[in-house]
Amino acid sequence: MKPLVLIPGFMCDDRLFEPQIRALSELSAITVAIPKEKIIHDMAAEILAQTSGQFALGGLSMGGIIALEILRQAPDRITHLALMDTTPLADAPANYDIRTRQIADVHAGRLGTIMRDELKPAYLVESPRKKGILDTCMDMARSLGTDIFEAQSLALRDRPDLQSALARAPAKTLILYGARDRLCTPERHHLMHRLAPHARLVKIADAGHMPTLERPEETTRALQDWLA
Repeated sequence: MKPLVLIPGFMCDDRLFEPQIRALSELSAITVAIPKEKIIHDMAAEILAQTSGQFALGGLSMGGIIALEILRQAPDRITHLALMDTTPLADAPANYDIRTRQIADVHAGRLGTIMRDELKPAYLVESPRKKGILDTCMDMARSLGTDIFEAQSLALRDRPDLQSALARAPAKTLILYGARDRLCTPERHHLMHRLAPHARLVKIADAGHMPTLERPEETTRALQDWLA
């Protein structure tokens, strides 16, 4: 079976990919990597150290950023690449103070408040699934806790521009995004497609930043086609 490494987004765990893991486990031996380092470079290096040989790689949001850094460090080891609702760009300068303040607030005991009031409202479109997905997001964040929040926030805040990595994207590259993603906008994905024009570009209608949970059937089909 093909080894597949999936990297979830900020303060998420394997539950972000639960519908896809159920379906793709017939095609691949799946590992979900939860990044804990404070630098994107180190997150990528640790995943590479924990994985042997060649493998398929998929990441959503922060996970996609780490996937690009893995591609930059070891392009010959990546057979398939899936970039979902992510960006190759460095963090906006305006986010520096916001992320720094959020870290302080979380250490002061306000993890739930920050996740609920500042981060998660922009993630999803209105749908019958929204409340259940938000509840799952809160559970994932509580499970990961304060130290992971700080590490992942610092890694995102200080990340480099990774546009150049896309020149090494493998032939089997998928760029997938929710059509109504407000965090990693469709324009970011069209940019990545221009940098890797051989990639397959897939838009998931009626989804925001988490199409894996918002539109699981469509997202899973796209990933099955990508791996086949």
